[in-house]
Amino acid sequence: MELWGVLAAVLSSALGGTSIGATRYLAGAIDPLTLGAIRFGLGFAFLLPVALWRKERWPRPSDWLDVACLGALFFGLFPILFNASLAFTTAARGALALSTLPLLTMVAGAGLGVEPLTGRKTLGVLIATAGVAIALLAGLAAAPAGAWRGDLLMVGAAACMALYNVWSRPFIARSGPIPFATAGMGVGAFGLTLIAAFRGGFAPVAAASAGQELAMAYLGIVGGALTFFLWAFALGRTTPTRVAISVTVNPIAAALVGMVLLDEPLRWSLVVGLVAVFAGIWVAARGAGSMARR
Repeated sequence: MELWGVLAAVLSSALGGTSIGATRYLAGAIDPLTLGAIRFGLGFAFLLPVALWRKERWPRPSDWLDVACLGALFFGLFPILFNASLAFTTAARGALALSTLPLLTMVAGAGLGVEPLTGRKTLGVLIATAGVAIALLAGLAAAPAGAWRGDLLMVGAAACMALYNVWSRPFIARSGPIPFATAGMGVGAFGLTLIAAFRGGFAPVAAASAGQELAMAYLGIVGGALTFFLWAFALGRTTPTRVAISVTVNPIAAALVGMVLLDEPLRWSLVVGLVAVFAGIWVAARGAGSMARR
Protein backbone atom coordinates (compact mmCIF):
# COMPACT_ATOMS: atom_id res chain seq x y z
CA MET A 1 0.00 0.00 0.00
CA GLU A 2 1.40 3.36 -1.03
CA LEU A 3 0.24 5.09 2.17
CA TRP A 4 2.54 2.84 4.21
CA GLY A 5 5.43 4.05 2.07
CA VAL A 6 4.59 7.69 2.80
CA LEU A 7 4.31 6.99 6.55
CA ALA A 8 7.62 5.10 6.59
CA ALA A 9 9.30 7.99 4.78
CA VAL A 10 7.94 10.52 7.29
CA LEU A 11 9.19 8.43 10.23
CA SER A 12 12.57 7.98 8.55
CA SER A 13 12.86 11.72 8.02
CA ALA A 14 11.89 12.51 11.61
CA LEU A 15 14.59 10.15 12.87
CA GLY A 16 16.99 11.65 10.34
CA GLY A 17 16.32 15.09 11.84
CA THR A 18 17.41 13.88 15.27
CA SER A 19 20.52 12.44 13.62
CA ILE A 20 21.36 15.91 12.31
CA GLY A 21 21.37 17.18 15.86
CA ALA A 22 23.58 14.28 16.99
CA THR A 23 25.97 14.88 14.09
CA ARG A 24 26.14 18.59 14.91
CA TYR A 25 26.95 17.64 18.51
CA LEU A 26 29.90 15.50 17.34
CA ALA A 27 31.07 17.68 14.43
CA GLY A 28 33.73 19.58 16.37
CA ALA A 29 35.35 16.45 17.80
CA ILE A 30 35.29 13.91 14.94
CA ASP A 31 35.94 14.58 11.24
CA PRO A 32 33.18 14.02 8.63
CA LEU A 33 34.75 10.89 7.11
CA THR A 34 35.10 9.15 10.45
CA LEU A 35 31.59 10.12 11.52
CA GLY A 36 30.22 8.57 8.33
CA ALA A 37 32.27 5.42 8.87
CA ILE A 38 30.96 5.09 12.44
CA ARG A 39 27.36 5.78 11.51
CA PHE A 40 27.13 3.39 8.61
CA GLY A 41 29.55 0.82 9.99
CA LEU A 42 27.35 0.40 13.07
CA GLY A 43 24.24 0.56 10.89
CA PHE A 44 25.56 -2.24 8.67
CA ALA A 45 26.47 -4.34 11.72
CA PHE A 46 22.87 -4.09 12.97
CA LEU A 47 21.15 -4.54 9.61
CA LEU A 48 23.14 -7.54 8.36
CA PRO A 49 21.87 -10.07 10.97
CA VAL A 50 18.30 -8.84 10.44
CA ALA A 51 18.63 -9.23 6.66
CA LEU A 52 20.03 -12.76 7.03
CA TRP A 53 17.37 -13.76 9.56
CA ARG A 54 14.46 -12.52 7.43
CA LYS A 55 15.77 -14.42 4.36
CA GLU A 56 14.50 -11.81 1.90
CA ARG A 57 15.76 -11.61 -1.66
CA TRP A 58 19.21 -10.10 -2.07
CA PRO A 59 20.07 -8.06 -5.20
CA ARG A 60 20.56 -10.14 -8.32
CA PRO A 61 24.19 -10.82 -9.37
CA SER A 62 23.60 -8.62 -12.41
CA ASP A 63 22.50 -5.76 -10.11
CA TRP A 64 25.43 -5.81 -7.70
CA LEU A 65 27.59 -3.29 -9.58
CA ASP A 66 24.71 -0.81 -9.70
CA VAL A 67 23.86 -1.44 -6.04
CA ALA A 68 27.51 -0.86 -5.10
CA CYS A 69 27.62 2.41 -7.04
CA LEU A 70 24.39 3.56 -5.38
CA GLY A 71 25.86 2.58 -2.01
CA ALA A 72 29.01 4.61 -2.70
CA LEU A 73 26.85 7.59 -3.67
CA PHE A 74 24.39 7.48 -0.75
CA PHE A 75 26.48 5.91 2.02
CA GLY A 76 29.84 7.30 0.90
CA LEU A 77 29.68 10.74 -0.72
CA PHE A 78 26.41 11.79 0.91
CA PRO A 79 27.64 11.46 4.54
CA ILE A 80 30.88 13.30 3.76
CA LEU A 81 28.96 16.32 2.46
CA PHE A 82 26.27 15.95 5.15
CA ASN A 83 28.72 15.79 8.08
CA ALA A 84 31.01 18.50 6.70
CA SER A 85 28.09 20.90 6.33
CA LEU A 86 27.26 20.69 10.03
CA ALA A 87 30.69 22.00 10.96
CA PHE A 88 29.61 25.36 9.47
CA THR A 89 25.88 25.70 10.04
CA THR A 90 23.30 24.95 12.73
CA ALA A 91 21.29 21.74 13.00
CA ALA A 92 18.07 23.55 12.03
CA ARG A 93 19.60 25.35 9.02
CA GLY A 94 21.29 22.14 7.87
CA ALA A 95 17.97 20.29 8.00
CA LEU A 96 16.27 23.09 6.09
CA ALA A 97 18.93 23.03 3.38
CA LEU A 98 18.43 19.26 3.11
CA SER A 99 14.75 20.00 2.55
CA THR A 100 15.58 21.06 -1.01
CA LEU A 101 15.55 17.29 -1.65
CA PRO A 102 11.92 17.11 -2.91
CA LEU A 103 12.54 19.72 -5.58
CA LEU A 104 15.80 18.06 -6.64
CA THR A 105 14.15 14.62 -6.71
CA MET A 106 11.20 15.90 -8.74
CA VAL A 107 13.56 17.47 -11.29
CA ALA A 108 15.78 14.37 -11.44
CA GLY A 109 12.82 12.01 -11.75
CA ALA A 110 11.28 14.03 -14.55
CA GLY A 111 14.61 14.56 -16.32
CA LEU A 112 15.46 10.85 -16.25
CA GLY A 113 11.94 9.82 -17.26
CA VAL A 114 11.32 7.87 -14.04
CA GLU A 115 8.41 9.82 -12.58
CA PRO A 116 6.11 12.16 -14.52
CA LEU A 117 5.26 15.51 -13.02
CA THR A 118 1.72 16.19 -11.82
CA GLY A 119 0.22 19.50 -10.84
CA ARG A 120 -0.46 18.37 -7.26
CA LYS A 121 3.06 17.08 -6.62
CA THR A 122 4.62 20.15 -8.22
CA LEU A 123 2.49 22.50 -6.10
CA GLY A 124 3.26 20.56 -2.91
CA VAL A 125 7.00 20.57 -3.54
CA LEU A 126 7.02 24.29 -4.37
CA ILE A 127 5.08 25.14 -1.18
CA ALA A 128 7.47 23.07 0.95
CA THR A 129 10.52 24.57 -0.78
CA ALA A 130 9.12 28.08 -0.25
CA GLY A 131 8.88 27.26 3.47
CA VAL A 132 12.55 26.27 3.47
CA ALA A 133 13.51 29.51 1.69
CA ILE A 134 11.52 31.63 4.15
CA ALA A 135 13.19 30.05 7.15
CA LEU A 136 16.71 30.20 5.70
CA LEU A 137 16.58 33.75 4.35
CA ALA A 138 14.72 35.30 7.29
CA GLY A 139 17.22 33.81 9.72
CA LEU A 140 20.28 34.80 7.71
CA ALA A 141 21.31 37.67 9.99
CA ALA A 142 21.37 35.38 13.03
CA ALA A 143 23.25 32.58 11.27
CA PRO A 144 26.80 31.64 12.31
CA ALA A 145 29.64 33.15 10.31
CA GLY A 146 30.18 31.09 7.16
CA ALA A 147 26.85 29.27 7.52
CA TRP A 148 26.31 29.59 3.77
CA ARG A 149 29.17 27.10 3.26
CA GLY A 150 27.34 24.54 5.35
CA ASP A 151 24.04 25.26 3.58
CA LEU A 152 25.70 24.76 0.17
CA LEU A 153 27.36 21.51 1.23
CA MET A 154 24.00 20.24 2.49
CA VAL A 155 22.34 21.05 -0.85
CA GLY A 156 25.10 18.97 -2.47
CA ALA A 157 24.23 16.12 -0.09
CA ALA A 158 20.57 16.51 -1.05
CA ALA A 159 21.51 16.19 -4.74
CA CYS A 160 23.24 12.85 -3.99
CA MET A 161 20.13 11.69 -2.15
CA ALA A 162 17.85 12.78 -5.00
CA LEU A 163 19.75 10.69 -7.53
CA TYR A 164 19.72 7.72 -5.15
CA ASN A 165 15.94 8.05 -4.76
CA VAL A 166 15.36 8.01 -8.49
CA TRP A 167 17.87 5.30 -9.46
CA SER A 168 17.34 2.83 -6.61
CA ARG A 169 13.63 2.02 -6.92
CA PRO A 170 13.86 -0.71 -9.60
CA PHE A 171 16.59 -2.49 -7.63
CA ILE A 172 14.50 -2.39 -4.43
CA ALA A 173 11.60 -3.88 -6.42
CA ARG A 174 13.81 -6.87 -7.32
CA SER A 175 15.04 -7.43 -3.75
CA GLY A 176 13.87 -6.81 -0.20
CA PRO A 177 14.34 -3.32 1.27
CA ILE A 178 16.53 -4.59 4.13
CA PRO A 179 19.00 -6.53 1.90
CA PHE A 180 19.16 -3.62 -0.53
CA ALA A 181 19.87 -1.07 2.24
CA THR A 182 22.33 -3.46 3.90
CA ALA A 183 24.29 -4.07 0.71
CA GLY A 184 24.60 -0.39 -0.15
CA MET A 185 25.42 0.58 3.42
CA GLY A 186 28.13 -2.07 3.59
CA VAL A 187 29.83 -0.72 0.46
CA GLY A 188 29.74 2.88 1.73
CA ALA A 189 30.86 1.94 5.25
CA PHE A 190 33.77 -0.14 3.94
CA GLY A 191 35.07 2.69 1.78
CA LEU A 192 34.68 5.33 4.49
CA THR A 193 36.34 3.10 7.10
CA LEU A 194 39.38 2.49 4.90
CA ILE A 195 39.85 6.20 4.19
CA ALA A 196 39.23 7.25 7.81
CA ALA A 197 41.70 4.64 9.12
CA PHE A 198 44.36 5.74 6.62
CA ARG A 199 43.91 9.36 7.75
CA GLY A 200 44.03 8.46 11.44
CA GLY A 201 40.46 9.62 11.91
CA PHE A 202 39.62 7.08 14.62
CA ALA A 203 42.18 8.45 17.11
CA PRO A 204 39.76 11.02 18.64
CA VAL A 205 37.15 8.30 19.16
CA ALA A 206 39.26 6.75 21.94
CA ALA A 207 39.09 10.03 23.88
CA ALA A 208 35.33 10.52 23.38
CA SER A 209 33.22 11.43 26.39
CA ALA A 210 30.28 9.33 27.55
CA GLY A 211 27.89 11.75 25.86
CA GLN A 212 29.80 11.52 22.59
CA GLU A 213 29.83 7.72 22.75
CA LEU A 214 26.07 7.73 23.27
CA ALA A 215 25.63 10.08 20.30
CA MET A 216 27.76 7.79 18.10
CA ALA A 217 25.73 4.74 19.14
CA TYR A 218 22.52 6.61 18.37
CA LEU A 219 23.83 7.61 14.94
CA GLY A 220 24.67 4.00 14.11
CA ILE A 221 21.57 2.23 15.42
CA VAL A 222 18.85 4.81 14.79
CA GLY A 223 20.47 7.20 12.29
CA GLY A 224 22.05 4.38 10.29
CA ALA A 225 20.18 1.08 10.53
CA LEU A 226 16.58 2.11 11.29
CA THR A 227 16.44 5.38 9.33
CA PHE A 228 17.74 3.97 6.06
CA PHE A 229 15.79 0.73 6.28
CA LEU A 230 12.62 2.82 6.52
CA TRP A 231 13.81 4.97 3.60
CA ALA A 232 14.41 1.92 1.38
CA PHE A 233 11.05 0.44 2.48
CA ALA A 234 9.33 3.70 1.45
CA LEU A 235 11.08 3.85 -1.93
CA GLY A 236 9.78 0.37 -2.69
CA ARG A 237 6.16 1.40 -2.07
CA THR A 238 5.63 4.94 -3.30
CA THR A 239 7.09 7.40 -5.79
CA PRO A 240 10.52 9.06 -5.32
CA THR A 241 8.99 12.55 -5.00
CA ARG A 242 6.51 11.49 -2.32
CA VAL A 243 9.34 9.86 -0.37
CA ALA A 244 11.59 12.88 -0.84
CA ILE A 245 9.05 15.45 0.32
CA SER A 246 8.88 13.73 3.70
CA VAL A 247 12.42 14.96 4.38
CA THR A 248 10.91 18.36 5.09
CA VAL A 249 9.94 17.10 8.55
CA ASN A 250 13.70 16.96 9.27
CA PRO A 251 13.88 20.59 10.48
CA ILE A 252 11.32 19.98 13.22
CA ALA A 253 13.31 17.22 14.89
CA ALA A 254 16.63 18.92 14.15
CA ALA A 255 15.46 22.24 15.57
CA LEU A 256 14.17 20.61 18.75
CA VAL A 257 17.39 18.64 19.26
CA GLY A 258 19.44 21.76 18.50
CA MET A 259 17.41 23.81 20.96
CA VAL A 260 17.63 21.23 23.78
CA LEU A 261 21.19 19.94 23.38
CA LEU A 262 23.03 22.71 21.55
CA ASP A 263 21.27 25.88 22.81
CA GLU A 264 20.35 26.87 19.25
CA PRO A 265 17.46 29.38 19.15
CA LEU A 266 14.04 28.48 17.75
CA ARG A 267 13.11 31.55 15.66
CA TRP A 268 9.77 32.72 14.26
CA SER A 269 11.04 32.28 10.69
CA LEU A 270 11.64 28.61 11.33
CA VAL A 271 8.10 28.15 12.66
CA VAL A 272 6.59 29.91 9.61
CA GLY A 273 8.74 27.81 7.30
CA LEU A 274 7.70 24.59 9.00
CA VAL A 275 4.00 25.42 8.60
CA ALA A 276 4.59 25.82 4.85
CA VAL A 277 6.58 22.58 4.80
CA PHE A 278 3.71 20.62 6.36
CA ALA A 279 1.25 22.19 3.94
CA GLY A 280 3.43 21.10 1.04
CA ILE A 281 3.62 17.52 2.32
CA TRP A 282 -0.15 17.38 2.67
CA VAL A 283 -0.75 18.69 -0.86
CA ALA A 284 1.77 16.35 -2.50
CA ALA A 285 0.72 13.25 -0.56
CA ARG A 286 -3.05 13.58 -1.02
CA GLY A 287 -4.47 10.46 -2.55
CA ALA A 288 -1.34 8.39 -1.86
CA GLY A 289 -3.35 5.55 -0.37
CA SER A 290 -5.47 5.06 -3.46
CA MET A 291 -2.83 5.41 -6.13
CA ALA A 292 -1.54 2.40 -8.00
CA ARG A 293 2.11 1.61 -7.53
CA ARG A 294 4.33 2.73 -10.34
